[in-house]
Amino acid sequence: FKIVVFIGSLLSLLAVTGCKPKSASITSLQRKEAASLISEAEFALTIRELARAEKLLTQASALEFDNGKTWISLGMIRVRLGRKPAAKAAYESALHAYEEAYALEPKSAQLYLQQVYLLALLGRMPEARSVLAQIQKKHGADPEVRSFVQSLQLDTMAQSPQFKEIAL
Repeated sequence: FKIVVFIGSLLSLLAVTGCKPKSASITSLQRKEAASLISEAEFALTIRELARAEKLLTQASALEFDNGKTWISLGMIRVRLGRKPAAKAAYESALHAYEEAYALEPKSAQLYLQQVYLLALLGRMPEARSVLAQIQKKHGADPEVRSFVQSLQLDTMAQSPQFKEIAL
């Protein structure tokens, strides 16, 4: 039950920090359909239907492939289902989405911090630390970056049992 609550908490956090670099190839109708599928997936999670949630998020990510938070959610569910290679692919898709979003909005430190989170989920801690150092150089004045670095959130997160359950 703890992991379902943790996944739900992360979904809430990602809702605030999601990335959607508006791709010309994704229509508003597709985005609305994806939002509906994501909502249904969130409900499936609350009733612990992980396979159903995975199916719905797979459909949503196909429609709205630039939505990093959907890819992260899909990866977390796949880890819980024991499908680590598929989870890795979802996490890598999320990383790519956040990289593209940051390229479009280079002043957004949050999009850059999401890359650190994903690198950590992928088990690429040295690279996560390197990106975090780059973030400090580019966005050192940002309060969120300062707080993340000063409170050693990367290390704290990596040691968290809940994080370990969804990381590769």
